Amino acid sequence: MSKKLVREYYSKDCLYEWRRLVQDPYHRLELDTTRHFLRKYLPAKGLVLDAGGGPGRYTIELAKQGYGVILLDLTPGLLEIAKKQIGRAGVKEKVKAVVMGSIDNLNMLPDDHFDAVLCLGGAFSHLVDRRNRNRAGAELVRVAKKKAPVFISVAGRPAKFVNALELLPRGLLSANDAFWNDTLRRGDYRGGYGFTAAHFFTPTELRQELQGRLRVLEMIGLEGFFSTHRREYNRAIGLGKYTKALRELHIDTCTDPVAVGISEHILLVGRKRLHGRPARSSEDENQGQSPDS
Repeated sequence: MSKKLVREYYSKDCLYEWRRLVQDPYHRLELDTTRHFLRKYLPAKGLVLDAGGGPGRYTIELAKQGYGVILLDLTPGLLEIAKKQIGRAGVKEKVKAVVMGSIDNLNMLPDDHFDAVLCLGGAFSHLVDRRNRNRAGAELVRVAKKKAPVFISVAGRPAKFVNALELLPRGLLSANDAFWNDTLRRGDYRGGYGFTAAHFFTPTELRQELQGRLRVLEMIGLEGFFSTHRREYNRAIGLGKYTKALRELHIDTCTDPVAVGISEHILLVGRKRLHGRPARSSEDENQGQSPDS
């Protein structure tokens, strides 16, 4: 069911998702910090999978840098935006395919195929059922070549506590117990309060879910110590004279475990283990649709 909710949510305003990461300095933290670590860990060339890549912002950027890219996403409207933007950017020859699909079922893609795999923007978080996340983790690693870097970003749970405090005056005190227990305690959000279905992670939980498949290289807080301070950060950047210092401070501190823990978005960078992918279970082979579909 959550896949339907996610598709409906992102279909409402596809252009917003294209603009989201560049709408103000605070949102650019997610974009620019991700770019920094892509530059650090991506191979010099090769074929990249942008899984859950939505309107294609990272696809286009990597294509401009000379990478071959396959873009996959669940929402048709986002893929239509991506095709238009790819054409405008003049990188059609580098974007090898634009595919509609879900990150927990990449059966159309071969094993050990990509030089790097991206799952950015929180797509992994939109699989609320842990079984689906396990399948997604297995699939993202399966299609990566041995030792290839894999980048997965998710929504952070501790930051939701701060956001929930901001919502209290607007009636969230009347929310049912499931919101408080499922979302804030366990991270499972079923929708209904301004966002679509998602699982919010602690850094420890994210590491534990993926370290069996990946050798974790680095954990990054994409907003870091500035997390949840959108208005204050935008104001400080607007003054101009602090921009360089704030950006340098952020990059220098965003891998600190405290900065990772409080961040609205957490990026895990891992490398596919040499022993290869775990064998698919019979459930994975036979189950074309998951409980979230």
